[in-house]
Amino acid sequence: MNQCLHIHNRKIGAGQPVFIVAEMSANHGQDFDQAVKIIRAAKEAGADGVKLQTYTPDTITIDCDNDCFVIKDTIWAGKSLYQLYGEAYTPWEWQPELQQVAHSLGLEFFSTPFDASAVDFLEGMDVRVHKVASFELVDLPLLKKIGGTGKPVILSTGMATLAEIDEAVRALRQSGASELALLKCTSAYPAPLEEMNLRTIAHLAEAFAVPVGLSDHSMGVAVPVAAVSVGACIIEKHLTLSRSSTGPDSAFSLEPAEFKAMVNAVRQTEQALGRVRYDPTAKEKQSRIFRRSLFVVRDMAAGEEFTQRNTASIRPGHGLHPRYLEMVLGRRASVAITRGTPLAWELVGEASR
Repeated sequence: MNQCLHIHNRKIGAGQPVFIVAEMSANHGQDFDQAVKIIRAAKEAGADGVKLQTYTPDTITIDCDNDCFVIKDTIWAGKSLYQLYGEAYTPWEWQPELQQVAHSLGLEFFSTPFDASAVDFLEGMDVRVHKVASFELVDLPLLKKIGGTGKPVILSTGMATLAEIDEAVRALRQSGASELALLKCTSAYPAPLEEMNLRTIAHLAEAFAVPVGLSDHSMGVAVPVAAVSVGACIIEKHLTLSRSSTGPDSAFSLEPAEFKAMVNAVRQTEQALGRVRYDPTAKEKQSRIFRRSLFVVRDMAAGEEFTQRNTASIRPGHGLHPRYLEMVLGRRASVAITRGTPLAWELVGEASR
């Protein structure tokens, strides 16, 4: 099992920089120029990659007005699945050109295929990694098709039980996916904070020995930052040019300035996490002089006894270590000592009799 994921020349896993993905989804509003602007905004905001979705309404559902095809209890309530996906899909003819735009900017480019024909289409584009959506985690034939490409796979785990995740991971691995990452995901739009359960990230990493990240549908930037602090090495977040647009996903997407703020916060969190370390840092070494040490705090005559009235542990740290206070008390000054003198062993004589 490979505990790192490699996308082109990028290594993703524990100890590596977090891989930050801007999800375009439906935020292009069926406008190619808007899609290009989103990719450019992703680059300017500091994303490492941009992700699309590859489907048509006919490859993901059927045009049917039966009640079971009508969406309920979400921000898309009242629409049929076919209507929603008709509004949201990214035209396939755009995708090779969008890939060129992304690569020209140094962004990784990949997509989520929703059926076998989409896998073949993306393979024809020679994408370097495939993404699996949470809702498709149970589609084992699709997973086997994706795994059979031999490309790295990033699998979202929204709604899934641990047993379902295990079944999906096995299907991918057995069909040829040697490199795999999992994304903790809460498939609610937007996702409430109390349902994020970010502690699952560490458990997934331990259970499957793979890099684990977060596919985030919550509002704001706090959750991705928190996820990084508990071990997430991939962050996927929707990006829109403006939440005021009427696209299906715009309500829970970040605008460019917000996305940039998230990236900056993630990078700062990475720096702050550092490594397990107990020795003083370079900056701390400069501060050690301000720790406490033993000083003479009243003028003392030669031969005078060290007591708690004339000897104390105070700042700064020029004198003997405070651990020696009990050894010093009761001894006599070897010479006269002026108040404010850091205590040194040559100033300490024999003990009083």
